[in-house]
Amino acid sequence: MKSSRRHFLRTVGAAMTTSALPMTLPVLGAQALRDPSSSLRPFDKAASHSPSTIQVGYAAIAWGGDDSQAITDLSSLGYPGIQIRANAVKEFPDPHTLKDLLDQHQLKLAAFSSGDVLIDPSQEAANQAMHEANAKYVSAVGGTFLQLIGTFSHNNMTFSDEDYKRQAMLLTEVSKRVSVYGVKTGLHNHMGSIAQSPEQLDRIMDAADPRYVKLLLDTGHYKQGGGDPAAAVKKYKDRLICLHLKDVKPSSLSSGYEFTELGHGTVDFPAVIAALHSIRFQGWVIVELDGKRSGSVPTAKESAAMNKEYIEKTLGLHV
Repeated sequence: MKSSRRHFLRTVGAAMTTSALPMTLPVLGAQALRDPSSSLRPFDKAASHSPSTIQVGYAAIAWGGDDSQAITDLSSLGYPGIQIRANAVKEFPDPHTLKDLLDQHQLKLAAFSSGDVLIDPSQEAANQAMHEANAKYVSAVGGTFLQLIGTFSHNNMTFSDEDYKRQAMLLTEVSKRVSVYGVKTGLHNHMGSIAQSPEQLDRIMDAADPRYVKLLLDTGHYKQGGGDPAAAVKKYKDRLICLHLKDVKPSSLSSGYEFTELGHGTVDFPAVIAALHSIRFQGWVIVELDGKRSGSVPTAKESAAMNKEYIEKTLGLHV
């Protein structure tokens, strides 16, 4: 009895001592008021000063343009966010219609695929105007992020030093123009584009204005392009704004590869998630499964369910 009483008193004393210590709370950065002298501040946030907060979304591209069905399916599976492509502008001409539909299904617009930023001078004006219109649309829906892709290589064209500089300049210009709508941008590394390999991505990111141009890192494309996605997370920790969870594997297709459900390919996702935690990443990771796949293909909803199980059971994230 005496021994139990002493143990009790020691436990209570330790608890009282701990409660008397000042509590340290994470400091959340306030959104700066947008004025000419501080317009960059909302887009120039370091990602390493607060605990890691990862939100898991899913890309509607797997539904082949049927965004209404994607919204219904992803909501039923419990995903909190969705990435939608620019075809939604035609499907939902009034952005408030899309906003209402997302609200009904308790989904956030995590990202919007705005398309390519073209380096062809003859298309510059129209291309810039398109991205600005998309940003205005996204803002009305309640979103804050545009995915941008660089110019694609056609007919085995190669890119010159001037092409990389021009691509970086145009990405910066698009990002400046859309910032007035409270929208940020991220360059999506992509096979077949000017940002296919890690070295190509580096050239563009080094030349673009870091205050405006951020990175949407696609793990599948980065791996297929010859890189280590986990290493890229750490390398671009100050500019990583969004991430595509995508797996890739060798294939008999003409490309030599195909995208597949998470955990069925060559990407080391546990290492990627560990890297995200190490940089205290705050933002969306979006599962994306696109492109032709060989063999027996599950439905888009079935794949989303498989990916959710992998994310929660293997990666330890909560969807």
